[in-house]
Amino acid sequence: MLGRLFHCKSLEAAPPDSVPSAYQLRRTLGPVQLTLLGIGAIIGAGIFATIGTAAAGDLSRPGAGPALVVSFVITAIVCGFSALCYAEFAALVPVSGSAYSYAYATLGELVAWIIGWDLIIEYAVGNIAVAISWANYCKTFLAGFGLSIPDWLSMDYRTAAKIIDTAGVQAVYRDAPHVFGVPVIFNLLAMFIVTVITVVLVWGIRESARVNTVMVSIKILVLLFFIFIGCRWVQPSNWTPFAPNGWRGISAGAAIVFFAYIGFDAVSTLAEETRDPQRNLPLGILASLVVCTIFYVVVAAVFTGLISYPDLKATLATQQAEPLTLALEHANPQLGWAIQIVAFGSVIAHTAVLLVFQLGQPRIFFAMARDGLLPPVFRAVHPRFRTPYVSTLLTGVFVAGFATIASIDEMVDLTNIGTLFAFILVCAGIIILRRTDPARPRPFRVPCGWGWTLMLYSGFAFGVLLCPWSETSKAVLLLLGAVLFVLSRNYIFPVLGICSCLYLVYYLPPTSWLRFAAWLNCGFVVYAGYGVVHSRLTGRQHSRQPTEHDAYAAYVGAWLALVGTTLLFCMRGFDLWLAAFKKAEEVASFTQAGVAFAAILRPESWLEVSWFLILPLSLTAFVLCPLTIRRAFRAKAAETGDRYKREITMSVAVASVVGFTTITYLLSVAVFHY
Repeated sequence: MLGRLFHCKSLEAAPPDSVPSAYQLRRTLGPVQLTLLGIGAIIGAGIFATIGTAAAGDLSRPGAGPALVVSFVITAIVCGFSALCYAEFAALVPVSGSAYSYAYATLGELVAWIIGWDLIIEYAVGNIAVAISWANYCKTFLAGFGLSIPDWLSMDYRTAAKIIDTAGVQAVYRDAPHVFGVPVIFNLLAMFIVTVITVVLVWGIRESARVNTVMVSIKILVLLFFIFIGCRWVQPSNWTPFAPNGWRGISAGAAIVFFAYIGFDAVSTLAEETRDPQRNLPLGILASLVVCTIFYVVVAAVFTGLISYPDLKATLATQQAEPLTLALEHANPQLGWAIQIVAFGSVIAHTAVLLVFQLGQPRIFFAMARDGLLPPVFRAVHPRFRTPYVSTLLTGVFVAGFATIASIDEMVDLTNIGTLFAFILVCAGIIILRRTDPARPRPFRVPCGWGWTLMLYSGFAFGVLLCPWSETSKAVLLLLGAVLFVLSRNYIFPVLGICSCLYLVYYLPPTSWLRFAAWLNCGFVVYAGYGVVHSRLTGRQHSRQPTEHDAYAAYVGAWLALVGTTLLFCMRGFDLWLAAFKKAEEVASFTQAGVAFAAILRPESWLEVSWFLILPLSLTAFVLCPLTIRRAFRAKAAETGDRYKREITMSVAVASVVGFTTITYLLSVAVFHY
């Protein structure tokens, strides 16, 4: 029965021309518009906000210093591997949905659901972080004109709690208006910009592209202005030492600026609104990535030449500031007019990112709803504008609502792992499709073979030889690399895409894994509750035997409950182990691992409150497990023989054990604390 979860949608069924006209989108986008949309998504919060942290570092990771230019190149290479895979898929499966549609055609329905649910993290949750960042920069920009926005109208509760005056009083809490003694604090600016963007997107794709073209033009002009002005004040001495924290700092910087590149895949969500998508989508994806990399490297070089690494680190440790305007002010305090222009460009950059990501998320909902995995309301198309207006409005409400109350750090952590996971699945899909359907015509094909393998290995070997490692370590890495490159020569770019994404995952905070597991568990509940029943590929309404489908739905629900719960506890255990491992740094590595393992065996460690564990477990225990048992008993009552007796019995047993275990754990946590 579980084999149905991996049924793939035929690629012949993928082209949208067979879909009724009421559910078709308007094709208006060409290669230039796609490239500009990609640039609009890529150049944003990364170059205007995270460049400072990437260069200076923070409390948990070192900075790259002037070697930030190398960090940008490394991240561009990592994203380039995935971009090539996206380009092949976009030409092969030219429909809305991005990685979701690609996974459905190659990896099966369950994997497609997982990646579609995961893309909500990249687009919607990521846009929450961008909206919050936009609000911060807009507040700074308006302050230059004497317009002051109160703090209680421009931040969330957790951020406000950290702002304490000299008397030790929480200043924002004190100054905010109170209702029944509770301070009113929310991010009005973030909600405002998301609302405006949502209205523009409902208006129409052509109008959205025009607005984006204007913003991208302004954004590029502002960056060119920063480069032109900054070059006059660059001090070459600031580039020494070039890599103050060595390769570790460069790698940490690459992991941070990864956010500056993730927008290129948003172009692939516009396949059904693109003219000649087999040709124009690959051009748009790759061209936007190349253009942005050139900009990033040049801006990073000018930025690190304007302010030295020690000065930047000392400044960002005591205040929150826009890095590019900070560098200009440090180079020449008299450049107030130039600082305002760059601040304006920052606001425009964030707005462009919001536009493209808000453009992409509804189209993923649109594709999932058309496949029956989400309710039909998500596939409704406006009769005049021909846009998925309902899903656009719902996305806007979701993003605007959370942007008013959420912390940017929490949103960024969740976006990190979701995006990398999506890239990994897209790269894996290319490998699988090459093996399962090698003869299919491909308008664009990811390069492979001995020539590319030898060239890429030469680059890998050159990088290893430049690293300050021992000769033995270099020899081992070169040998292992040679084996990997030879074995994967026919899939060299997808394999390197997977490996490089895992390399960046290594630098993610451990809590990211637990949060991702929590989000994935919620997705299992939604799929088992709705998608498995209404799927156009395997759903109940398309089955000739409703009893058999009830048994199948119960079986799927039981196993997803077990997998989701196990994954949650494993990620929680890994989180506890890593925290204990870091606390035992004074002992030897082998002993350190043993001490950390002993720490997680203590019951009190598991009874600490973690909402990223408690909430998804509650959803499983009180929603998914009862629903699974109900379906199993319905199938048993309707069955005339014993054909599905084993599946029904197993479903009830697994759901009962998972539900009982989860409820017992939740009660233990409650008793321990209360």
